[in-house]
Amino acid sequence: MSTRILVVYYSATGNTAQLASSLADGAREAGAEVRLRTVAETAPPEAVASNPRWQAYVDAGPHAELATLDDLEWADGLAVGSPTRFGGPAAQLKSFLDTTGGLWFQGKLADKVATSFTTASTRHGGLESTLLAINNIFYHWGAIVLPLGYAEPHLMESGNPYGGSFVSRKSAEPDKEALEALRIQGSRLATISGHIAKGLRGE
Repeated sequence: MSTRILVVYYSATGNTAQLASSLADGAREAGAEVRLRTVAETAPPEAVASNPRWQAYVDAGPHAELATLDDLEWADGLAVGSPTRFGGPAAQLKSFLDTTGGLWFQGKLADKVATSFTTASTRHGGLESTLLAINNIFYHWGAIVLPLGYAEPHLMESGNPYGGSFVSRKSAEPDKEALEALRIQGSRLATISGHIAKGLRGE
């Protein structure tokens, strides 16, 4: 049975979506079955229109299927990503995560392996606090929080041990170093999730 990985993200201008796609590629390369999902855009039209890149990204959509609670229940492991908003995840992503109370109450999110990733426009714009804020939700679920760490040599140069991240200076798109770090994160998530899932099934 293939390891089942869910990658769910919110992206305003496409950068977080690119990280999500690279992470999904890494999980597939490790042999996992992957669902790549986004969440609904809930910002008012005037807010979207205030940023040409945001408007262009919205107009170019839809970019992925919308995540559902069934996707969460299906997954052995999941990766959750968002741009940072004042040091925390975007409201669009948080709104989806706030609907998981029923699954949490039934214990259906416990023992899943979970990891996080993020983007920001400035170096000290809240990357790590956003990752830690997303991870706080995993703790409440009873999930097994998987950091990116520094196990791979590439991560010593480009990684963030809490989770994959990218700083988009002057609206730059993710570079190859960041995308490779996310690919490694996806492979690591698939590998560890597979071990945990097999153990839970008694294989």
